[in-house]
Order: sequence, then structure tokens, then C-alpha cells
Amino acid sequence: RVTLLEAAEGLGGVIGPITKAGHTWSAGPPATLLPAVLRDLFRKTGRPLESELELVPVDPIRHHRFPDRSRVDVPSGRAAQLAAFDELGPGLGSAWCSYVGGLGDTWDLLRRDFLERPYDPALADPRVRGVLTARESLAAATRRGLPDPRLRAVAAFPTLQQGHDLERVPAWIGVDAYVAQRFGLWTVPGGFHRLAEALAARLSTRGVSVRTGVRVHDLVVINGRLRALRTSDGDIDCEISVCAIDPRTLPALRGHVRGTTPTTSGSVVHLGLDGPHGLPAGETVFHGDPADRDWVCVQADDDALTVTVSARGSGDPVERLARLGCDLRSKIEVRVDAAPSTAYGVQWRGRATLARRLGPTTPIPGVYAAGAHANPGAGVPYVGLSAALVAQAIGPATGEG
Repeated sequence: RVTLLEAAEGLGGVIGPITKAGHTWSAGPPATLLPAVLRDLFRKTGRPLESELELVPVDPIRHHRFPDRSRVDVPSGRAAQLAAFDELGPGLGSAWCSYVGGLGDTWDLLRRDFLERPYDPALADPRVRGVLTARESLAAATRRGLPDPRLRAVAAFPTLQQGHDLERVPAWIGVDAYVAQRFGLWTVPGGFHRLAEALAARLSTRGVSVRTGVRVHDLVVINGRLRALRTSDGDIDCEISVCAIDPRTLPALRGHVRGTTPTTSGSVVHLGLDGPHGLPAGETVFHGDPADRDWVCVQADDDALTVTVSARGSGDPVERLARLGCDLRSKIEVRVDAAPSTAYGVQWRGRATLARRLGPTTPIPGVYAAGAHANPGAGVPYVGLSAALVAQAIGPATGEG
């Protein structure tokens, strides 16, 4: 028997919708890498994903605009990326594809022994440990492998978007560039929030008891083993708990994650417009000074836009966007200012951060960790993989208890 305790009044979290005055925005990421993770989740819990909703590719993956007025629209696929980056300058396509292609072996190693099964140094390929403990940062790897600051800005953006310092992020995090090139980026027609609706329906189909508006305050551990959850609705007995929130908020787990801090995105503003905006559909990133690693990202979908600014920048996001040549101020019909998101999990502070995150198991028997704050990390595909790792660690149900 499974119970889901949700602190909010509704399900969805960062993949849920935000609506106001007839406009709808995605609260978080509008698309995902690795669609196979979602397909596997739905297949293993009953009906396949395609029977519930459609996943479609996003192409180009992202639009990038630079201070010198050059631009690149990054498609999926090696050949297409080679051609796109060559338009920035002779040889840049080859440099980009060489950097991304060099991450292929890293991806294969991590996929087998870190992402698709709980990491065990005794069982894993020894090369995986070498990847996970390497000293090189993502900043150093991009400086070494990419000769142009614009290429480095493209490679770094997904990590910067999550609020990390490139000098403290391991180089292997760059595998997302390889995943995007090989497998593409995917979304759901009608809004990515429809995925949350499909997941909620699947919980009902599988007989999961869902209780919203219930906040978990701590774990009740007796003789070293989990016995209950202490919640805003009183103690709830349980034998197994999967922590999918920041473990630092639970006193029983707080001591096991010392030295970790949550990362936050920059400021976020959702805009509803009463006229055309002139931006392409999808994400457009306006890069500032490369030395400052400053940027403004616009997610455009018809008359609903989401503007996110880097934590390094200052000032109102709409004003900053106007200064970059995209002035929407006269067309704004609705504006929703959102707090910076903490949904990107644990701040990278060097390679030791990996050992400080929990998941899939924790030091407390019966307690497991999934979600953005657990291994293997934040983002829809990696949160999905963390859930699959926890399922492996728990094993199949053996009774009615």
C-alpha cells in the first residue's frame, strides 16, 4: 500500500501549470531530455505513455543570441549541429562536434553503472569511478575543448540555468550536450504540465492514496529503523519512506547531508501578451558578457512567455530583456512574478558533492531518497532515473503490508 504525501494543495510541482487571466505557463522546464525515462515509467506502471499523451521533438533545441549580434539555433543530430555551428565561423562546427562526441564514452559508462543501477564501486567498471572522481571542472573542460567563447556559452548554459558555478561543477556534467545531440529534446503538445496530469491519473489507476496539503516534519526512527512520518496531520505509520524533498528539512536526515546547500535559479517572470512578440517558439537565450556568464532566457509559446534571468544579473527581467533588444513592455497584459526556484537540487561544490547527496539509499534502513536533491541529480530525466533506482533498491512488493 502506497501513500503520497504532498505539501502543496495540488500535484505537479515544477512541471505543473500556472494560470492567470486566460494565460497558461509551465512552472518549470517546458521540455525534457531522455524521453525513454518517461516511456519506461509509464510502461512499467501499466499503459504505455503514448496511450496517455504525445511526446514530440523540440527542434531547434534552443536559440542562442550573442552580444556581437551573431546567433545560432542549435538543432538535434550531429550533422545538423556541425552545419549550424559552422555558420558561426569556419571550423567551429568541427570543434563543437569533437567536444560533444568526446563525451559519448562518458555517457555510456555513467548510463550503465551510475544512472541505470545503484552505483557500487565494487561492481562498476573502474573507469566510472575515474569519471566521477576526476578533478577537472566543466569550466576547464569547455576552455580546453571549445576555442570560441560563444561555443563555451552554449555548452555552459544548461548548468548556469540551474544556478551552478562552472568552476565547481565536474566536467562529466557536460554529457547533457551529448544526450541532447543524440536523443533530442522533447515536449508535450498543449503544455508540459499535461505530463503532471497524466502522472496524477496513473497514481489513481495504481491505487495510490494521495493526500495533499500534508507537510512532513520529520521521520520517526526507533531502534535505528523507520517507524512513522511526523506530519502536519499527525504521525503516519510506515515501513518504507521515499524522501523526494530537500532532506535538510528533516532533522533525522539533516546530519547526513552536512556540507550541502540548495541551488536556486535566477528571477522568473511569466508574461501574457496582447500582441505578437517576434520571438521563435521555444527557448531563446540572450547572452551577455561571456566573462560575467550573464544571460536572459525567454521561453515563448504563442502569447505566453516566461523570462528567466541569471542570478549574477540585477534589475527587472523585462527591463534587462529590453536592453538586449527585445522590448515587450508595451505588449504586457498579465505579469506574474515568481520566486527563484529551488527545484534544481544541490549546489555543486566540487566532486565531493556527489558523495554528500543521498540516494537511492540513505543511512537509515527503510528510508530512500529520490528527486532533485538526490543522486543522480536534478531535471526531469534524472529525477525519473532516481525513482527507478529507488525502485530497484526497494525491490518488488511481497505482501499487503
